[in-house]
Amino acid sequence: MPKIAIFASGSGTNAENLIESYKHTSMIVTRVYCNNAKAGVIARAQRLNVPVTVFSKDELWNSSTILDSMRAEQVDFVVLAGFMMLLPQTMIDAYRNKIINIHPSLLPKYGGKGMFGIHVHEAVLANHETESGITIHLVNEEYDSGKPLFQTTCPVLENDTPELLAARVHSLEYQYYPKIVQEYVENF
Repeated sequence: MPKIAIFASGSGTNAENLIESYKHTSMIVTRVYCNNAKAGVIARAQRLNVPVTVFSKDELWNSSTILDSMRAEQVDFVVLAGFMMLLPQTMIDAYRNKIINIHPSLLPKYGGKGMFGIHVHEAVLANHETESGITIHLVNEEYDSGKPLFQTTCPVLENDTPELLAARVHSLEYQYYPKIVQEYVENF
């Protein structure tokens, strides 16, 4: 049974969707790791009976605490669900090709440091794109530059606001992220 650790920093809607999606599969979410003590993901995970570890940047980057915890729980894969921090080289090396992220654009467009959430949708609209979408990709040492596993699109409409576009992109995330992660894990 593959064991998944979810890393999240925000409200946790994607994390909740992943946890719910894997309840009746061969996969299990063992823990949510969060770098924001005020994040909504904490309450969502606790409500779903998934343990949460809140940590600091220093604990992630300058100690082996988080990696040791993951090894103790025999985590097989890491899934990022709105995690707003670059992972250290030690974690990339320990889970090479086993860390998956989702990005709210069609990478390589609108990726990289500072390109997250509403900032992505504002940039898409400012550049008069006709479509946007999601990219599910492997994580490496650079923001949003790992091997793409899946992309799908949605139209950018004439009267879109960043919030309206974000809602359409989020619906793609909820629809595809659990499925693509599960396919990747099961075929690894």
